[in-house]
Amino acid sequence: MGDVPESWCVVPLGEVVTLNPGVNKGQFSDGDEVPFVPMPAVEAETGRIDTSERRPFGKVKSGFTAFASGDVIFAKITPCMENGKMAVVPPLPQGVGFGTTEFHVMRPSEAVDRRLLYYFVSSAALRHEAQHHMTGAVGQKRVPKRYLETKLFPVPPLNEQRRIVEKFETLFARLDKGEEALREVQKLLSRYRQSVLKAAVTGELTAEWRAENAHRLEHGRDLLARILKTRRETWEGRGKYKEPAAPDTTGLPELPEDWVWSSLGQIVSKIEAGKNFRCEERPPEGAEIGIVKISAVTWDEFNEFESKTILLPEQVNAALFIKEGDLLISRANTIELVGASVVVEKVAKRLQLSDKVLRLRCVEPIEHWVNYVLKSPLGRRQIEERATGAQMSMRNISQKNLEGIAVPLPPLSEMNAAVEGLRDAHRQGDRLKYLCGTEIARSAALRQSILKDAFAGRLVPQDPADEPATALLARVKDAGTATPKRTSRTSPTKVAS
Repeated sequence: MGDVPESWCVVPLGEVVTLNPGVNKGQFSDGDEVPFVPMPAVEAETGRIDTSERRPFGKVKSGFTAFASGDVIFAKITPCMENGKMAVVPPLPQGVGFGTTEFHVMRPSEAVDRRLLYYFVSSAALRHEAQHHMTGAVGQKRVPKRYLETKLFPVPPLNEQRRIVEKFETLFARLDKGEEALREVQKLLSRYRQSVLKAAVTGELTAEWRAENAHRLEHGRDLLARILKTRRETWEGRGKYKEPAAPDTTGLPELPEDWVWSSLGQIVSKIEAGKNFRCEERPPEGAEIGIVKISAVTWDEFNEFESKTILLPEQVNAALFIKEGDLLISRANTIELVGASVVVEKVAKRLQLSDKVLRLRCVEPIEHWVNYVLKSPLGRRQIEERATGAQMSMRNISQKNLEGIAVPLPPLSEMNAAVEGLRDAHRQGDRLKYLCGTEIARSAALRQSILKDAFAGRLVPQDPADEPATALLARVKDAGTATPKRTSRTSPTKVAS
């Protein structure tokens, strides 16, 4: 912490703040309903807190964290601390509440504006530093009380504290408004993507193109017949060839005149799955060979670093290696990601399929069209209806259920036009998404710059008429509140560090 203005004072936080203080519990009976704040009730980064939950006092009077109105709560456990789950406790009925044991509670003395304390302990700079002082096992690391007690805190004159907070609230309100607009654009962009996908798979996207090229279009029915003939003639499966079933089109939208419904099973030559076995939990290096994890495949993204290294040479199967152009689908995942699909654009490592990631081999080179259909509202609805498993946990879609998914099949040339139109729309969307993300990150960086300037005394001007911080702290001491110890080496009115 660098120099601060002459009217300021720098002290350990524990000298102006009481860490984990007590509250008056004698006012409650065991049956009284009291506010309770679980960790999810505190929003990351915003300081917003929901105190609406109620629990019987008898259930929370011991084994939980108690706090009072005006206290600042600070999430001490990873990753909640790093995510910025801190807040000023608002006015509570009877002035007392309870919450998870993973909060530190800070009660500022009369020398510190509680809102200024919140901004100080929630800053990215403090969180980053606190992360390096955490103790405990991986996944259960916590910020120790001692770190907060000894953290140096710059104390401005009380009137200046209030001016700083007012400036924060004015500037941050503007940033909030801008970020809200950017996030709304992101939501609209997501809906736009789904709208374009829906238009593509129902023929609306290429309606004008179709009208201009109607004289030279092959009917989708003829394309399907050719696919089925090729599939039959090139069959390499086990046993006698069995004609794949046509789809059930009940409840499906009407298609353009030259389109036809096919099942996924009709247009793929095979659906391949790998096996899962014990591997080393790291991506393969050099000449090593790996196997993909569930997390390798998300919507339109293939992350080859989400993989494990195969230990035994006899477990390697070159026929299962993933190649550029492969259409992969997540067979087992959460409800949001089961059936997620991607066409692999690039793969540098030698990776095998797992039992959770399937490869779809199309008879014709229509992988990109199938991928877009699976991502569309039409495809998602069918996947979610066919996926099995517990509603709130892992879901699974079998190869048989995948084969029954209905796929709209336009003439091949129109299909290619639709794919190109979708690519253009996605490229434009990606650019807009990048710009929104960049501006949101810039806004977050500006917040931290404002905080840094504020706690260095550069955000608002000093007023010589303000009571200096040293006098403020002495007055609070005399009044019987927290008593800071001066740590200045050079001046009675300023502490340098």
